[in-house]
Amino acid sequence: MTEKSDILIVGGGAAGMSAALAVTEHADRSVMVVDDNPHLGGQIWRAELGKTKSPDAAKLIEAIAGGKIRVVNDAQVFGTAGPDQLLAETPDGRLEIQYSKLIIATGARERFLPFPGWTLPGVFGAGGLQALVKGGLNIADKRVVIAGTGPLLLAVADYLKTKGARVLLIAEQTSAAKIRRFARGLWRSPDKMLQAAAMRARLVGIPYQTDCWVTRCTGPHEIKGGTRTLTVTLMRRGRSRSLDCDHVACGFHLVPNTELASLLGCRVADGFVSTDEFQRTSIDNISCAGEPTGIGGVESSLIEGRIAGLAAAGLESDASRLFPQRERTKRFTASLDRTFALRSELKRLATIDTIVCRCEDVTFGELTAFGNGREAKLQTRCGMGACQGRVCGAAAEFLFDWETGTVRPPIFPVRMENL
Repeated sequence: MTEKSDILIVGGGAAGMSAALAVTEHADRSVMVVDDNPHLGGQIWRAELGKTKSPDAAKLIEAIAGGKIRVVNDAQVFGTAGPDQLLAETPDGRLEIQYSKLIIATGARERFLPFPGWTLPGVFGAGGLQALVKGGLNIADKRVVIAGTGPLLLAVADYLKTKGARVLLIAEQTSAAKIRRFARGLWRSPDKMLQAAAMRARLVGIPYQTDCWVTRCTGPHEIKGGTRTLTVTLMRRGRSRSLDCDHVACGFHLVPNTELASLLGCRVADGFVSTDEFQRTSIDNISCAGEPTGIGGVESSLIEGRIAGLAAAGLESDASRLFPQRERTKRFTASLDRTFALRSELKRLATIDTIVCRCEDVTFGELTAFGNGREAKLQTRCGMGACQGRVCGAAAEFLFDWETGTVRPPIFPVRMENL
């Protein structure tokens, strides 16, 4: 099946939705949003988009209902079919989409760092556990330890608490001094300061420990009454302690999804897609917005998406009025990067037997024999499994200082019939 769209947006999260809404509000262009999730909203809203109080969310739903925006869910873009044409796999088969302008808003994913026990049942990514609960997993009365780094930890704790979880600890690997500097800098973003204060108030009673990280997880152990429990070991300021819990949610900030941009030939520098002031990439008719250009959170994604949408519709003057807002969010993005940079101790969590590539069961010890990611991939199949290196690639890049390899189609596993 083949479809055409003046402006094609890949990604239905904050940036993609903002771009689509900007176009439909100000221009008469056909707009299509392709997203690999069952519902719009990305990792932030998911199926709860209709419950948000945002006026923009209501406008977006109205635009979709009115036919101004064509939405294709459960569609995974995996390659190209020639110039200005993408291929996507859907439950109904292969979809070919021709476009005049393309906006890449593919978001980001969690970074996982391997430690002994990170593949055990009950150990999740922080955002992954939140997504499962949004999808219906019952977390009520479950004991949860949340660990890793970044503001996501607090957001996950806040959400899980509303669903009845017993959050035992939030373990943040960065230092207390960095957190204090970050908090003092929030005066430049009053809205974020208020949000942070409100969230911290809701989390009163939950220990928040800086300079703290997971070193090991064991179990599940069966205890009295048939209950199964995990034991998580944490390090803080040279001292180790263990906690029993039902779930561990662990994530080390985010990694941008730049695969599609790379495949299309857009310039990627320092791990992010390079764009100009109007969010245009190095390819004339392709723009990029949101986390692939820099991990900055929802506000940054919304503003960048709106700029990209207006510019794609030929409304550069309207887009330029948003530049000051974007500049403020970029300062916040830079502050995030400085505050939550990963400490060197995390490179020593994995033991010889710790699995790094979960898809192909490749251990840390096996990877130490190689000098770069390409050699490791050829000899061990590390990064060649179902996730196509999205999990182990970022981990190996941090652990071994390996450069990210080239991207080749298909960028997702796909059925042979669709190739």
